Amino acid sequence: MAEVNLDKDKSAGNSATWFVYILRCADGSLYTGITIELTRRIEQHNAGTASRYTRSRLPVSIEYHEIQATRSLALKRELEIKAMSRKVKEALIKSMV
Repeated sequence: MAEVNLDKDKSAGNSATWFVYILRCADGSLYTGITIELTRRIEQHNAGTASRYTRSRLPVSIEYHEIQATRSLALKRELEIKAMSRKVKEALIKSMV
């Protein structure tokens, strides 16, 4: 997927936009997470400093992302996605293309 530059709007003051994202790891596995700065977080994953899971499965690429208004909504959506079967996650990824 193309490079993503959807970091939070710096002019938005204290209101943050949260992203829920799915990464594809080098071994083909999928990783789901949340962040307010998507580009920076992907860079952290690829540098091996973001999560233990992705650290041993580099490089990673962004496959899917969606915006949530609050951290609470992002966490809830992250849990929903993590509970999905791989087949459903792949369909979600394809829906973004």
